[in-house]
Amino acid sequence: MTDTTPGTTTDTTTDTTTRTNATDEPGREAAAHRIGPLVRAGDATAAPAEAAGTGDVPLADGPRRGPLTAFARLHHQPAPLLLPNAWDHASAAALAAEGFPAIGTTSLGVAAAAGLPDGAAATAEATLALARRLGQGSFLFSVDAEGGFSDDPEDVAELARGLHAAGAAGINLEDGRPDGTLAPVELHAAKIAAVKAAAPALFVNARTDTHWLGHREDETAARLAVYERAGADGVFVPGLSDPDGIAALTAALTLPLNILYTPTGPTLADLAALGVRRVSLGSLLYRKALTTAVATATAIRDGRPADLTSLSYAQAQALAAAAPGTV
Repeated sequence: MTDTTPGTTTDTTTDTTTRTNATDEPGREAAAHRIGPLVRAGDATAAPAEAAGTGDVPLADGPRRGPLTAFARLHHQPAPLLLPNAWDHASAAALAAEGFPAIGTTSLGVAAAAGLPDGAAATAEATLALARRLGQGSFLFSVDAEGGFSDDPEDVAELARGLHAAGAAGINLEDGRPDGTLAPVELHAAKIAAVKAAAPALFVNARTDTHWLGHREDETAARLAVYERAGADGVFVPGLSDPDGIAALTAALTLPLNILYTPTGPTLADLAALGVRRVSLGSLLYRKALTTAVATATAIRDGRPADLTSLSYAQAQALAAAAPGTV
């Protein structure tokens, strides 16, 4: 994911669709047509999509689903699922060791750690590699996969198969693009439907960037309705922090709502009271780790007091050597 607090110069926790395919409208339209039948055909997407700019479309009842997976059940507990986002094996293992029931990944952290740009469909290989390593552990994890690293739903479905085979319990898919636009609602719905067809047990968290990008916010409910009908298991609206707006969505939704935590927004307790079922930390932990590392180094260099409390070498080595969640 590409994530941060809206209005800052840092990156966001959720991720965007491939930059290289952003201008390939004929290709996207052809791909959507190939996957079209998976999106409940006709009335499952067409009517809401036509009204996506009005905000007048009621949220759907959603497709019939089987028993909830262990990861899905975490979205239906009395307290919302607080999902911390890791960027490598050690950070995931450390968080799992603290008792978090599930871990997410942050696309910004994964990309930056590999020296690659976030939100540019450049980290598919790195993301899969991390999923395979995390899959050796015993904890549940969900992968932030930008927009699926492709605008071809068949390619996104293949990615989903690989992530599920690696052990991932969920995937985050966003409709925002690097150029600040939103993907066509039908295309994003086709990706969701393709993923659910390829890996039915994979929890699809469908993200809309209407609030994150700060425009077309009145399309939020209609887009979520289309994504639900396409098979999404949960929905994510980063950038939404207004309590009234959150309450209005949770009152209408039949799927769990995911909100990105922001220091200036509602507290975890406030979000729980508003009906939010999942709270993500996005790239916050990665950015905080970088900030702390630089602050410590400069304090030592400049002869200023520094808090040097840290894991011991042996503890860090244990995180590197052990399977995640077993430390």
